[in-house]
Amino acid sequence: MQENRTRYPGYDILKEKEHWDDHTHEIVLKRLGPFPKHKFLNDYEAKMILAIAQHIVYDNRKEILDYVLHHIDNALSSTIGEDQRKVGTPVQKVLVREGLKAIDKLAKKQYKSSYLESDVQQQLSILAALQKGKAAKMDEWQTIPQKELFKKLATQITSAYYSHPTVWSEIGYGGPAYPRGYVRVERGLTDPWEAKRDANES
Repeated sequence: MQENRTRYPGYDILKEKEHWDDHTHEIVLKRLGPFPKHKFLNDYEAKMILAIAQHIVYDNRKEILDYVLHHIDNALSSTIGEDQRKVGTPVQKVLVREGLKAIDKLAKKQYKSSYLESDVQQQLSILAALQKGKAAKMDEWQTIPQKELFKKLATQITSAYYSHPTVWSEIGYGGPAYPRGYVRVERGLTDPWEAKRDANES
C-alpha cells in the first residue's frame, strides 16, 4: 500500500477536538476504537469484508479497517430502515450476507479456492465483474443483483473510510465545525486551523 497518503503532513484533526461540542467529541473519538464484538457479521463474513475493503480503498491499516468493519456491522444490525432500495433488491442484511456467500461460491467455481484463498488479481477480477454485472452465471444472481451488491459494499466501505479522523487529516478535511464554524469562506482562503498544503507540493 502507499506510504505517503497525504499532502498535509503534520496536520492532525484531533488537535482541534477541544473546539467540538461534547456530543461531536464522543462520536468522533469512538471511531478510534476499541470496538465491541460484531453483532451481525460472523468471523468469516468479517474477514471477507476486510479483504474487499482493502481493494476498494487501497488501504490495509488495521486501525482504520477495523472501524470500517464496525461501521458496516452496525448498519447491518440496525433496526433503522435503509434510505432507499432498488426494486428487486433484498434488504441489506440479506443482500450482504447472501452476497458474500455468492462471492465465495463464485471464487470456488472460477479459481477452485475460496475468495479469501484466491490471490489478489483473482479477487479484483471478481469485484470488477460484479461491478459490471458480468460475473459468471450462478442461480444466486437471480435474487442477489450483482451491481447492487457491489454498490452496497463499496458505498458502506467508502462512507466509513472517509469518516475516520485519520483519513480526514490526510485529505485535509477540517472536521466538525460546530460550534466554532468557518469564517474565511472566500475562495482560496482558509481558517488558521484548517489544513495547509505542503509548500513542496506542485
